[in-house]
Amino acid sequence: MANLPTVLVTGASGRTGQIVYKKLKEGSDKFVAKGLVRTAQGKEKIGGEADVFIGDITDADSINPAFQGIDALVILTSAVPKMKPGFDPTKGGRPEFIFEDGQYPEQVDWIGQKNQIDAAKVAGVKHIVVVGSMGGTNPDHPLNKLGNGNILVWKRKAEQYLADSGTPYTIIRAGGLLDKEGGVRELIVGKDDELLQTDTKTVPRADVAEVCIQALLFEEAKNKAFDLGSKPEGTSSPTKDFKALFSQVTSRF
Repeated sequence: MANLPTVLVTGASGRTGQIVYKKLKEGSDKFVAKGLVRTAQGKEKIGGEADVFIGDITDADSINPAFQGIDALVILTSAVPKMKPGFDPTKGGRPEFIFEDGQYPEQVDWIGQKNQIDAAKVAGVKHIVVVGSMGGTNPDHPLNKLGNGNILVWKRKAEQYLADSGTPYTIIRAGGLLDKEGGVRELIVGKDDELLQTDTKTVPRADVAEVCIQALLFEEAKNKAFDLGSKPEGTSSPTKDFKALFSQVTSRF
């Protein structure tokens, strides 16, 4: 029992991060869980236990305590656009989105991820899993227009930094995230945004979280990058063999 790997999930109070944190806690026969959140409210939201650290990924010093003694890292931090106040849906048109000061994608998804990768290297981490997003091959993707943040551009820059870091990695570029039940769909892996042209371009958050956990368990997931989608529930057998799923992936970036 003493030699279980300690796994830190960052963005642990986010919608996908909190599922990963919960799964790590439930897998206490395999992992020692730690979480990193940005605020005291975030810590309370996921149970407020002593293994949840508070720190700001854009401030490298503030996150160091969370990284002490960890063996693996799951990055689930992301800049989050907010709707600009004053939008009136009755008047038609589209809401405008903004990012809060200091929380733009360049700061969170690039600098913030780089800080995490650097801290993990110092800690001697043996595996980093990062959840990104499909659409990064297209600079004109609509997500880049949100708040003029270029979010996919900065995420991809961080993914490239990770791939070049020398630390074993798994880059999961999720499709459209669904708040639906996990474990009941066949999961589909792809590359270079090819899944965006199909009807299998969405995936439940719970399945993304499960793939993060499974990636920590299989050598076949290391030094690979893939897009992740799913088939609609009930149309095919749910994915159970994750070793086989990771073995389908050949791309390193």
